[in-house]
Amino acid sequence: MPLHLTALSAISPIDGRYGTKCADLRSICSEYGLIRYRLIVEIRWFQALASEPALPEIEPMSTTANAYLESVIDDFDEGEAEAVKRIERTTNHDVKAVEYYLRDKIEHFDEIAHVSQFIHFASTSEDINNLAYAQMLRDARDTVVLPRLDQVIEALAVMADVYADYAMLSRTHGQAASPTTLGKEMAVFVQRLRRQRAALAEMPMLGKMNGAVGNFNAHMAAYPDADWPAITSAFIQGLGLEVSPATTQIEPHDYVAEFFHGLMRANTILIDLARDVWGYISLGYFRQATVEGEVGSSTMPHKVNPIDFENAEGNLGIANALMDHLAGKLPISRWQRDLTDSTVLRNLGVGLAHSTLSYDALLRGLGKLEADATRLDQDLEANWMVLAEAIQTVMRVRGIDQAYEQLKTLTRGKKVDSEAMNTFIDTLAITDEDKVRLKAMRPADYVGNAPAQAQRAVDAVQD
Repeated sequence: MPLHLTALSAISPIDGRYGTKCADLRSICSEYGLIRYRLIVEIRWFQALASEPALPEIEPMSTTANAYLESVIDDFDEGEAEAVKRIERTTNHDVKAVEYYLRDKIEHFDEIAHVSQFIHFASTSEDINNLAYAQMLRDARDTVVLPRLDQVIEALAVMADVYADYAMLSRTHGQAASPTTLGKEMAVFVQRLRRQRAALAEMPMLGKMNGAVGNFNAHMAAYPDADWPAITSAFIQGLGLEVSPATTQIEPHDYVAEFFHGLMRANTILIDLARDVWGYISLGYFRQATVEGEVGSSTMPHKVNPIDFENAEGNLGIANALMDHLAGKLPISRWQRDLTDSTVLRNLGVGLAHSTLSYDALLRGLGKLEADATRLDQDLEANWMVLAEAIQTVMRVRGIDQAYEQLKTLTRGKKVDSEAMNTFIDTLAITDEDKVRLKAMRPADYVGNAPAQAQRAVDAVQD
């Protein structure tokens, strides 16, 4: 027997295992959310037509009539969405079902019932759908995605601040390299993410309301003297969207691709972060706080696995794969219209959900981290050869030949300690001041302006 749909029987983990963690997207990106946005578009278009002097057959609505239409939106809940779905079972057309639902809602309101023929006036289904999806994507971005991303950025900024002076051995190509600070490495991610976040926030959401093939054919047949481009532009802008200047039956969805590609860039940066932090935990640079009752391994009791960063990396990969498909498919439509975008658009929220799951996992993981200053210092003290860069650079300044090659002979593939480095420095034809300065330098001191870079990133977030 088929199972009833519950969190346990849901096929997608977004609605099953992770359902409660994605709950804030349900009212926006679900079937209910889509129906509600369609209803908003239908009502706003009805109101816009009523306020247009060029359409004398429909008079301006009274305050009472407008208030009633607002109540239809405000009172729209899951029960009302079910009523729309019941109509759809007869119409076998989801947008037409919303139109009939709205007609039913106003049939007893005499002031507007007699002009109900202006509901869905001169509109193709895609006029309604594209504006519904644009509002869905905008609201999901503004109310869920960006606030979660901001939390990750803020958490990293805190780490950049706290660990700005924590010297750390760099590992270019996985090998010991010139030191940095732990805070500066977190600051790099802060700055990268802030740039992508700003671009995401500014991306316009576009819409069209120009009929079956984008030419206002029906509009002009009914009211040839009305300025339909101006009327529909004002209407679309009133929804908080920008006008898509030239379309076929469908809005081309280029902006959707742009948005998803932007979010994918932010997510790719976070994959980089998750992998780096995973590595720092493996090196012992970070300790993870233990959680009472939590198990790291089913057989090895000692383990505290970096599961939050692994979970984040996995979900970010799924999110990017889904959004890459949407970005690659949605801008393509045969001639003036095909329906391949319809089923794809219904997955608009899935990549967003996997993204926000990842952000939550990263926040949990970052919140458990504590830098191990002793381990950081041990690694630095075991790798005095990283000062070879500093010494050979001073040698170049003083005109000593073969500076790089001399340090290469001394250090490449070898472990050298402070005594060996100081002995080498004593042999150099450099100033006494140079020798004192170089011999006083420890690997932990050789961090350049890393602390200042960390602080700049922190200040930028705080501003």
